[in-house]
Amino acid sequence: MARPGGSDKYGKLGDAAFSRMEKVNGDLLVLTYGSLVTQLLRDFEDVDAVNAQLEQMGYNIGLRLVDEFLAKSGVASCQDFRDTAEVIAKVGLRMFLGVSAEVVLWNKEMTACSLVLPDNPLAEYVELPANLTNRLWYSNLICGVVRGCLEQLQLRVECKFQKDVLNGDEHNMIRLELKEVIAEEYDEIGRA
Repeated sequence: MARPGGSDKYGKLGDAAFSRMEKVNGDLLVLTYGSLVTQLLRDFEDVDAVNAQLEQMGYNIGLRLVDEFLAKSGVASCQDFRDTAEVIAKVGLRMFLGVSAEVVLWNKEMTACSLVLPDNPLAEYVELPANLTNRLWYSNLICGVVRGCLEQLQLRVECKFQKDVLNGDEHNMIRLELKEVIAEEYDEIGRA
């Protein structure tokens, strides 16, 4: 359940940020990403290694992408992890992938939730072969991007796919769990 006015505000910010972004041809992105995943499967020959590699590649992208997000999104600082999840769902995903997500299934400590994506642009035109169904998290790059972005903002999280339409699920669902707020350390001069 979203906070009154919060989700709508973030939805408008996400739409505004998306309209200001340079657009890349969606088909080109999807086909290029598909080629990348195919090549990783050939190189590693182990699905778990491919899942880890996709997540690590996303993490490295996220470490750098957060700067563009902060510069172009118009989002003020978040007050808590709930705000952070709403910003990811309504602004971040909209800004960079052109889709929004719904934030659901909060735990009682408000440190874990799920993001439900009705559409996943990375998985358009994709059918997983039977030997990869329920083993390959095809869009694991997204989880890595989220983890990398949040780590740059001093939030250590675990982010993983729970459901994927490519595996026969009704929708795509990513679980996001706050593990630690990283404290900045300063030396005796006061530098980070």
